[in-house]
Amino acid sequence: MDLPALNRTEAAASLLFKRLPSPIFSPLSSANREQYWSILCSLHRNLLGPDAPMPPSNGFLMRELTQAIEGYLADLDAWQDEDGGAEGQETPIEIRANATFHRFLESGWLREDRYGIEKRISMDPAVGRFLSQLIRFAEEDPVFVGGKVLSIEANLKLILEGDDMSPFGEAASQTRDLMEHVRNTGTSIRDIMNALWHEESTAVYVRRFFSDFVEKRFIGDYRELHTRNHPLSRRPQILHWVSELHEQPHHRERLIGWYASKRCGGDRARAEMMFERDVRKLLELRRIDEYLERLDDEIRRANRRALTYLDYRIRAVRPIGRVVDLAIERLLSGPDETSGAPFPSGEMISPEQLAEPRRVEPRAAPAAFRVSAPSPEEMARSRLRLKANKARQMNARRLAAWLAGQMGDKHALSSSDFRLETVEDVRGYQIMMTAGLALATGSRVLRDKVHREYGRLTVRRLDEVEASADMISGVPFQIEGASNRKGQ
Repeated sequence: MDLPALNRTEAAASLLFKRLPSPIFSPLSSANREQYWSILCSLHRNLLGPDAPMPPSNGFLMRELTQAIEGYLADLDAWQDEDGGAEGQETPIEIRANATFHRFLESGWLREDRYGIEKRISMDPAVGRFLSQLIRFAEEDPVFVGGKVLSIEANLKLILEGDDMSPFGEAASQTRDLMEHVRNTGTSIRDIMNALWHEESTAVYVRRFFSDFVEKRFIGDYRELHTRNHPLSRRPQILHWVSELHEQPHHRERLIGWYASKRCGGDRARAEMMFERDVRKLLELRRIDEYLERLDDEIRRANRRALTYLDYRIRAVRPIGRVVDLAIERLLSGPDETSGAPFPSGEMISPEQLAEPRRVEPRAAPAAFRVSAPSPEEMARSRLRLKANKARQMNARRLAAWLAGQMGDKHALSSSDFRLETVEDVRGYQIMMTAGLALATGSRVLRDKVHREYGRLTVRRLDEVEASADMISGVPFQIEGASNRKGQ
């Protein structure tokens, strides 16, 4: 059996219609797609799905399925002709049921097997799983983040405490599904708010806002996400376990061995790639706080938008226009009608009482930058600082030249024989003392670093007691084998 490609995009593009019949989408893209979908859901629920009674081992008779389809068609209306066919609403229901059955058979939703002289009808297992996925997607129940996190934690704990490695891939898939759901919830909230904005009835708006919003459609435990007792607070422990399984050689070898034997046919390189891919999925859990903060922003924005809409609708209910019309009528009816009105003298509305336009004050142009030349004393101080910094810098080439000048033709040189006259001499002395300390520790890493930077020299400590010198104090040491480094 050929294993699918590791690249999910290539696998999906090449394997979908190897697992499903090619014309399987034709009923769901026809004029009667809603009717066909309703019949498929009824068949899945009552006869062919996992919740239906146990079907016959060899499948159903054709007459049993057509009778069931007749019952479903009796509850459907608005059946349309397809491609000039004769199975419209006026066609007898038996003929339409038979045409629907053959449509499902030809498109691959149903499968016909022959046992002796009998024809038996069933649903292919791959098609059944596909139909279950479609129904689950259509129902769109809210996701409980706490339950998902507990399931991921339990799967990782099984791997750490047991010998079964299969829960690792399941935990990775659950993590990817959870992160994708939380990431897409913000977009779904925006879609709901855009749909609610066109509702004309305030009652319908309020009912849909509270029934279609986050807790009942997307995340069932949204209120408890940020509490201390929520399972999401165990995320650091889960990430620690993932790092332990990924980094410790014992666990890593167990998991890669399981991938190689169970999923990759012995291909270890492919098994390592699949293992690393699942580890990356699990480590995505580190970003859930970022997605939840973005979701909180979307919910706050949706709440503000809903409050603004409701406030407007409540204000719009008042008959403001009628009140204004009545006031104008009373004012125009006569002067007696306004004798007791609480209005001041003079015109209520006049050009003088209108707000003046905003005046834009012109801003003064910014002053030019002042250009100042440094004085000779400042330039001399700057050059002196640069010279001092350069004297303190000691790279490998300068150190080799300094050592050659100190040792001359000698094969070995003691720390007491060094000539310390300049800052460069003190820096070189300090580096040699540090190299001696590194070589005395016995660390292979430090020894390789010293040899890589300063060559194959030997710095041997002569004592463990610090001794004083003219410019610097330190443990006495001796350098050997560095007299040939001047040309390096």
